Amino acid sequence: MAGMQTRPSSPSLLLLLFLYLNLNLNLALNQEGLLLLSVKQSLSDPTGFLSGWSDRTGAPTPCNWTGVACNARNSVVSIVLSGAPLAGPFPIDLCRLPSLAKLSLDNDEINSSLPLSISDCRSLVYLDLSGNFIVGPLPPTLADIRSLRELRLESNNFSGAIPAEFGYFQRLEALQLTENLLTGTIPAFLANVTTLKKLFLAYNPLGGELPWEIGNMTKLEELWVSNCGLTGTIPESYGRLSRLKNLDVSGNKLSGSLNVLMKLKNIVQMELFNNTFSGNLLANGWSNLTRLRRIDASMNRFTGNLPNELCELPLESLNLFENHLEGVIPDSIAKSPNLYELKLFGNKFSGTLPQDLGKNSALKTLDVTGCNLTGEIPPFLCRHGALKEMILLRNSFYGTIPQQLAKCWTLQRVRMALNRLSGEIPAEFWGLPEVYLLELSGNSFNGTIASSIKGAKSLTDFDISKNKFSGNIPSEFGLLDSLVEFTVNNNMFSGEIPSSLTHLRHLTRLEFHNNRFSGGIPTGIQNLKVLNDLNLANNTLSGPIIDEIGNLPVLNYLDLSNNHFSGSIPLSLQNLKLNQLNLSNNMLAGVIPPLFAGEFFRDSFLGNPGLCLETSGLCRPSKGHEPPVFSWFIMFVLIFFGITTAAGIVWFMIKYKKINRLKKSVPLVKWTSFHKLEFSETEIAKCLKEANMIGMGASGKVYKVILSNGETVAVKKMHDRLTFDDTSNVDEFHVEVETLGSIRHKNIVKLWCCCDMGACKLLVYEYMPNGSLGDALHKNNGKILTWPKRFSIALDAAEGLSYLHHDAVPPIVHRDVKSNNILLDEDFGAKIADFGVAKIVKTIDNGFQSMSAITGSCGYIAPEYAYTLRVNEKSDIYSFGIVLMELVTGKPPVSPEYGEKDLSAWVRSGKVLVLDPKLDPRFEEHAGKVLELGLLCTSQIPANRPSMRRVVGMLQQLGAEMPPAVVEEKEA
Repeated sequence: MAGMQTRPSSPSLLLLLFLYLNLNLNLALNQEGLLLLSVKQSLSDPTGFLSGWSDRTGAPTPCNWTGVACNARNSVVSIVLSGAPLAGPFPIDLCRLPSLAKLSLDNDEINSSLPLSISDCRSLVYLDLSGNFIVGPLPPTLADIRSLRELRLESNNFSGAIPAEFGYFQRLEALQLTENLLTGTIPAFLANVTTLKKLFLAYNPLGGELPWEIGNMTKLEELWVSNCGLTGTIPESYGRLSRLKNLDVSGNKLSGSLNVLMKLKNIVQMELFNNTFSGNLLANGWSNLTRLRRIDASMNRFTGNLPNELCELPLESLNLFENHLEGVIPDSIAKSPNLYELKLFGNKFSGTLPQDLGKNSALKTLDVTGCNLTGEIPPFLCRHGALKEMILLRNSFYGTIPQQLAKCWTLQRVRMALNRLSGEIPAEFWGLPEVYLLELSGNSFNGTIASSIKGAKSLTDFDISKNKFSGNIPSEFGLLDSLVEFTVNNNMFSGEIPSSLTHLRHLTRLEFHNNRFSGGIPTGIQNLKVLNDLNLANNTLSGPIIDEIGNLPVLNYLDLSNNHFSGSIPLSLQNLKLNQLNLSNNMLAGVIPPLFAGEFFRDSFLGNPGLCLETSGLCRPSKGHEPPVFSWFIMFVLIFFGITTAAGIVWFMIKYKKINRLKKSVPLVKWTSFHKLEFSETEIAKCLKEANMIGMGASGKVYKVILSNGETVAVKKMHDRLTFDDTSNVDEFHVEVETLGSIRHKNIVKLWCCCDMGACKLLVYEYMPNGSLGDALHKNNGKILTWPKRFSIALDAAEGLSYLHHDAVPPIVHRDVKSNNILLDEDFGAKIADFGVAKIVKTIDNGFQSMSAITGSCGYIAPEYAYTLRVNEKSDIYSFGIVLMELVTGKPPVSPEYGEKDLSAWVRSGKVLVLDPKLDPRFEEHAGKVLELGLLCTSQIPANRPSMRRVVGMLQQLGAEMPPAVVEEKEA
């Protein structure tokens, strides 16, 4: 019929239904994909790393998902999810993937413990769970994975002994368990794993001796057991390790002779760093080690001569520093075609450096500090254009700097101080573009500084003090934007100080004393916002002391003595917070500013006849009647002073009445509260009396205030001047407020409220009755701090920093972690304080944030921060490591006792008893483990420092291991 629609026949309907079902069947996600979706649901994924894991992609398999790889049969064989960071328990469902051969979840945040059912991952060949927060024992069932060849579990919190079942691995080639909390000893049964090539157990509190059975592991190529608390000797059986390439037993307490190592003919790398080996290196057999390339036997107690047989080997690196070696350095060391590193400092050598050193190899590093060497500097050190570090401190080298070094464009660190070098410096040497540290002090160099210095764009530290240099300071120094320390004292420089130096915005120290400079202080000096130390003493400078000096925000050392300065002392100098001031022996006149009129600063003004102060010894004593002209001058001054005082009183009364009128309509104080307050802010200001002052810092005074309700608070009154952080142009007050105002954590000091009224800025904190950790340790002699209290303080402080780094949103870098910024409450609970220089983390520049100036405190600053001005949370971790060392040793971070070292280097030297003698010897072993953690936190390589979250985990584990006697005392 017309208009009637035709219906498809039954066969057509069946065909369409078949095609529809077939299409949906092909698009449905297979079982492995559904399993991975289940795994995704079990993990926290804050960065959306697994956002591509979805059943909406239209693909029937997960083979194209992030981190997933499949075989030809579209079955998952590899999952690599490194650094996601994924959090949560180990996703055991992954073991249900029948073909999974490789699983890498390294540098994530996997926590809890590994289940015994991990043996269900029967096809695994490679398992990497390093860099997580896994706790508990090592699962013995891992040995049931018969196909496993590489097992990487380093940088976790595994504890307990290595399971005996680990001796039953059938194909394992690499076992890497470094940086955990494993205890016991290195088990002999590991020698049963005859397939093993790599055995890494470093940085575990194992103890015991090296098992001789390891010598039976004939396929072993790398053995790394540093910092394991090992004792005894290296077993002779290790001479059978014919394939060994890398042996690292550093940081232990091994002793005995190294003769056994003469049998290891195939060693490529040998590190024996920081042990207590004794004996000498003069032994037969070095010539047999034809494949030996790298030797590190540093910081031990080796004696005797440096064997010629050893130096004849084609070595790449020879590190024997801080031993007791003597005799001459064999010339044969210069013949090696591969030598790039030679560190022999801290020994007792004699004679000269081999004159062909560097001639046959691309030498990069040379350090022979304090080796009693003499002779001339070898001319070929940079022949191959690779030399970066040339450290020749404290020897008796003489002659000139070789002309060849003037074209060593790769040089970065040059330290030749305290020798007998002389002559003029080659002109091109001044302008080497990569040098950031140039130290030539304590020699007899002469001549001038060439204008080629403008090429030294990387220069941060320049020290040529105590020589015979002369002439002017080139104005080209103003182009060296990176310069931090400029030291030329005790020379014969003359002329004016170049005004271009005021462009050096990173300059912290200017030492120009004991020269012949003339003219005045350059204008624009207030641009040096981070200048901390200004010493222009003992020159012929003249003119006024310019007012701009008072605008240097962080200056705390000012010495202008023994010059010809005249005029009055600027009142602006009262803005400075000076530890030392010396204006003596000039021609200054007028009245001394009131802040300096006390006895404390009396010696700062001696030898200025025109100054008058009623302080004994400052002014010349009277001799009879004063001349008439002087009497009239005194009378004029008194009359002028009286008129000025009267005018001041009238002005004050007018202002006082005006303020009273304003009080009725406008509030005088702007308060901001961050917590519910049980006191009135208005009574705070009434209690800020000098009698209540309990401390003074760089940013202001701190007062103890007892309120009417009986509560006690601490009030910081900021200085009238604002201390600006040059990187953000934000003053410390607002940084402190913005940081602490939003933080709520039991181990962060509580900011109750603040007041900001222009020049008057107040911060009101919770009161910490036991003061700072620094005072408790170093001013109170640490007597009240038992080891349980110190350990509890360490854990509290670690938890506070961990919150800043990992839980605050956005994360915060403190930048001034030190014992004085860790405050103690009535129960000696610790809280982090003083956030005036804290920074919000911005992940740029490979995880670092660049700063335009160094902040922090001497002895706590991480090495990479001091030289690169780049900071991230690893800088805080370094500082916290120093705090841990303070807690264990009871010693400050810097002290003359350490010589040129700091506390970290002093502890690492291992040659002194470091445990605080005020501590009970029962705690020595436990404190030693905390010290090891401190050493780990202060690693020179930032990437090797554990995160604060991991530090907290390690301290918690150590807390569970306290001896019973310690636990009883802590509870008491």
